[in-house]
Amino acid sequence: MTHRILLRAGHVLSMDPAVGDLPKGDVLIEDGRIAAVDREIGADAEVLDMTGRIVIPGFVDTHRHTWEASIRNVAPDATLDDYFVDILDTFAPLYTPEDVYAANLAGALECLNAGITTLVDWSHINNTPEHPDAAIRALTETGIRAQYAYGSANTSLADYWFESKIAIPGDDVRRVRTEYFASDDGLLTLALATRGPGFCVNDVVTSEWALARELDIPITVHVAMGRLAGRFGMVKQLHDLGLLGPDTTYVHCCYFSEEEWRLVADSGGTVSIAPQVETQMGHGWPPVMKAIEHGLRPSLSIDVVTTVPGDMFTQIRAAFGAERARVNAASWQADVPVSDTMLTARQMLEIATRNGAHVAGLEDRAGSLTPGKRADVVAIDATALNVAPVHDAAAAVALSADVSNVETVIVDGVVRKRDGRLTADVARARRLVEESRDRLLAAKEARA
Repeated sequence: MTHRILLRAGHVLSMDPAVGDLPKGDVLIEDGRIAAVDREIGADAEVLDMTGRIVIPGFVDTHRHTWEASIRNVAPDATLDDYFVDILDTFAPLYTPEDVYAANLAGALECLNAGITTLVDWSHINNTPEHPDAAIRALTETGIRAQYAYGSANTSLADYWFESKIAIPGDDVRRVRTEYFASDDGLLTLALATRGPGFCVNDVVTSEWALARELDIPITVHVAMGRLAGRFGMVKQLHDLGLLGPDTTYVHCCYFSEEEWRLVADSGGTVSIAPQVETQMGHGWPPVMKAIEHGLRPSLSIDVVTTVPGDMFTQIRAAFGAERARVNAASWQADVPVSDTMLTARQMLEIATRNGAHVAGLEDRAGSLTPGKRADVVAIDATALNVAPVHDAAAAVALSADVSNVETVIVDGVVRKRDGRLTADVARARRLVEESRDRLLAAKEARA
């Protein structure tokens, strides 16, 4: 029997140029797929009244270390250098599979609560084979759309980040591929989260790229962030190794040379930018316009809740403010007018939705309210005092709304947040992640 949901009379921002915006429009969902977007649709369906709501595609977070939800805000003032010591060399070795499960459960629900319907879970916490099992189980239970990016273990900073000779275990990635990701059409898909040149010896780099391509899964790698990694010339090294390709997402990219920008663009690579982390922790200026100028479609990501908030509204504003501040300062210094290509609020919303789906390799099914795509839809309460009155709906979402205004969240046609409340067992998730926090702090104290 066909299941239909009709979102009625909302201000629809489809983020699809062919569909456009509808100041008062309907969205019909049939069996998890967007069936129609129009001014008025008649259908025998469950009706959700969207009057006074802005209806958008769900946000896409293209890089988050979800396992760190248990240690939220433990490093509020950290730099990137501090992070390696305080998180990867202190907390990561202590994580049990139970900690990973609790963090991924709470972290993915945090995403849904904030209107993030698709997540790239950059999971470099695979200290045993049971760790990825726990992470995937939690993602599955929440109902989020996710790309699980299988990363290395983190039991020793010296072993895994300083010219590491230890590759991600290919046999376990193959096991995970077979056991959980036999199809690439499901709500969860698989990627490989690699450390790359500068952090690993070349034999490890080439073996990990070969593994991903053997399994036909995408690759995601941190590059050109901070003073150290910015000097590795990681993309140039990958080029010299013959490894560049359209299957790779480059995270941060703050210190790319012009040559490296061209290499990424020419190879069909994609870019994920984490603006709050980058400005706050010293990675470098978020290179949103740099990416656009080289013909790329940058996406946004949260990165680490150990140090920054876990919502997309923060990332939109951090990128928007940082980029415009950079251009304004340069224009003032040169005594010339600001460029007419300055970022706009509308662009930021597109970057957080449609571009994100493109970078995650899921644009065929997510990122816009396009008939035929899967139904990942968010409704923002535009009657709230921090949003009303609405003059420009895209600006209202990008510059005024926050998590409290996310009223409805639908993933793959299933309502995951209704009337401002998650449909999941939030109390259980909070209890588990608090127990994980206590366990990790006790283990840290015992180790000291």
